[in-house]
Amino acid sequence: MEGWPSRLEKAVRGGVPTGSHLPNSPGPLAGCWGKTRPLCISPGRGLSPWTTVFVSFSHARRMCCVSIPLCSQIAHYLLWLLSTQEPRWELPALAFLVEVLEWLDLSERGANRVLQILSRQLQSECRERRRLALRALLKLTDDPSMTKTMQSLTESLVELLWDGEIVIMTVMLLNSIILDNDMLLPSPITLQLLEALLPLFDHDNSQVQLISILLFQTLVTHAEEKAKMALKTPLRKSLLPLFFHCHDENQRVVQASQKTLLCVAEFLKRRDLERLLKSKKLWKFAEFLLAEDRSRAAEQLRRALRYLQSPQEPLREAAVRFMGMAGRHLRGQQQELQLICTALERLMEDTSSAVSHLALETLHVLRAIQRQRYSAIQRLQDQLRRAWRTRPHLSGLGCLRCRMTEEES
Repeated sequence: MEGWPSRLEKAVRGGVPTGSHLPNSPGPLAGCWGKTRPLCISPGRGLSPWTTVFVSFSHARRMCCVSIPLCSQIAHYLLWLLSTQEPRWELPALAFLVEVLEWLDLSERGANRVLQILSRQLQSECRERRRLALRALLKLTDDPSMTKTMQSLTESLVELLWDGEIVIMTVMLLNSIILDNDMLLPSPITLQLLEALLPLFDHDNSQVQLISILLFQTLVTHAEEKAKMALKTPLRKSLLPLFFHCHDENQRVVQASQKTLLCVAEFLKRRDLERLLKSKKLWKFAEFLLAEDRSRAAEQLRRALRYLQSPQEPLREAAVRFMGMAGRHLRGQQQELQLICTALERLMEDTSSAVSHLALETLHVLRAIQRQRYSAIQRLQDQLRRAWRTRPHLSGLGCLRCRMTEEES
């Protein structure tokens, strides 16, 4: 593993929290190698004590294929050192442990001990310790029995999704624990995880996007019956971002978004939306979202604005088209219309000619809507139209809903 000692030294030194210091001497760690096998390198050659340990450990790591008992003793010594909860040794010991993890005894007792230590590191204020704990846990997911044991860590992992520096490892680990085991989570954790996954749909890393969307779908599919009412709020919030990512450049993200969108519509018992999605009428689907509630149309507009700045041309183009649709549902709301117009003006110099032309055309339409007078009669007409479009969801129309269900079946 060429270059490994320098990476390890960087992990140890770079991860020390502000106000703390790496010990001047790596006493316990150096003693670990000395007790298991004589070292060939000594500080007398001009190396610092820590460099001696890094180089010596690299030497021991390369010998692992012929000296398994040595690595096993080292791993157990590191585990003991971490169990002492001596703060100044935790970071370097954890950094070393990650590299010899496969030589630990992972029987039931040993596995519980390892997870207890790593669970404590996940809650550390030191980001590097959290990162190393995640690396260790990801290595352990190669063992299916360990993945099942990790279910107890789910709540701690959900809290780490807000840390952008380690979100990739966190979402991958959650994916291994939940997705691969079809795990049923308690309702409060499911709700917390759904809320935390929503912003990741728009993450810069497409792998994080994809795993987050697939994990979201799994949680919806396996949600407890008693939790369904509480989950409706994050599920409604997911409709718009999932709709936009149906236009993503990454086809795997597109497919995951389409499947998850259909899954959410089924969960919400929106048969009208299900039909549109199954017939691939995505823009009719967007029209329904905007037509349901005028106050919600303004909310949808504000949440869609960020897609105008997407680095992906298809998403910007879809966002412009959505703005045009939203504008027609916001007649008389001058503040919201002006917000759209201002945003579209910035896109008139977009790097894509298709996006800039569409933005210009949409802007002309919305300016015309702004100039129109919005009378009380027109307002009433719009309200009646929206009521008609959403008639299966109005209270007091149970008979109509039943009749429609019979006709469809």
